[in-house]
Amino acid sequence: MTDGGAALTGGRADRGTDTATAVGLHRVLEPAGVLPQAAHRLDTDPRIRPDEVRIVVERLNLDAASYRQLRTAHGGDPDAVRAEVLRIIGERGKMHNPVTGSGGMLVGTVEEAGPESPLGLAPGDRVATLVSLTLTPLAVTDGLAGWDGLSEQVPARGHAILFARSIAAVLPDDLPVPLALAVMDVCGAPALTARVVAARGAPSVAVLGAAGKSGCLALAAARRAGASRVIGLVPTAEEEDRLTASRLADAVVRADARDPVAVAAAIGEPVDVTVVCVDVPGCEHGAILATAPGGTVVFFSMATSFPAAALGAEGLAADVTMLIGNGYVPGHAETALDLVRTEPAVRALFTARTGPDSAQ
Repeated sequence: MTDGGAALTGGRADRGTDTATAVGLHRVLEPAGVLPQAAHRLDTDPRIRPDEVRIVVERLNLDAASYRQLRTAHGGDPDAVRAEVLRIIGERGKMHNPVTGSGGMLVGTVEEAGPESPLGLAPGDRVATLVSLTLTPLAVTDGLAGWDGLSEQVPARGHAILFARSIAAVLPDDLPVPLALAVMDVCGAPALTARVVAARGAPSVAVLGAAGKSGCLALAAARRAGASRVIGLVPTAEEEDRLTASRLADAVVRADARDPVAVAAAIGEPVDVTVVCVDVPGCEHGAILATAPGGTVVFFSMATSFPAAALGAEGLAADVTMLIGNGYVPGHAETALDLVRTEPAVRALFTARTGPDSAQ
């Protein structure tokens, strides 16, 4: 348990548990033989198997890359964005943006837990799922009528299914739901950043997209883990002013993360660790140029092209280690929530993005 009452639960298939069921293979409708994340369509039947859990959905949180793509594709028309999200969920049985390949996560209340579920959840538990909506069977029943289409956070009614190999966290009782959901959506970023920084021993760190949700958490985590110098890169004067006022970074610089030369010039002397938290494509080469030989680049954005990153590093003769932030590090939820509780500047940046409902 954390101080605020959040408990993380995760499932691993026990020796007596069928692996195919534990990973949700039985929920895949097409194509046969793939895991739920790679499936085109999932079975959302509310009847659960003994090792599954059914959640009554309260709110979805679309990942930033997916929401940005949807808004751009529909010219910012909120009704069109809402209709597109409904279409994706209806056709696929999950929220899996076919363009970005990403989804998000959700908050809801446990309605039924199978007797063989290893997640430790009970009916009535209010939880955030810490597994992607791209692999979570999901049915929406309210037409997203309560969503204005103008935010990543989506009020919704329906149900979702968790498998034995899923992860969920009981919501903390000391944070507003919109804030907790926003934090848990990106909680893998600070945990992995802290691990990388601690392993290298007082490295210099640059965070691209540093004023965003994952970015500000990564900054705070890097400093707490012992970074010798922390640089935050942002795209606009407004974000530069906001991040400078927060004092989360030793230096704040401004550049378009899609412009490799501009990024390298803004960062200056290459850093030991570069963390990419930008929700637009095309930021791979700038991150590589900003990183010193023998350094590490951590990609958290779902907009990242990993072929572009690998081939770009090869073409630049860059001797850097590149890591994919897969969203899970043991203790990641607790790490992120602790940063929000103990770093007022981090909480302020989150509140600015999630609205007044998260300020209480």
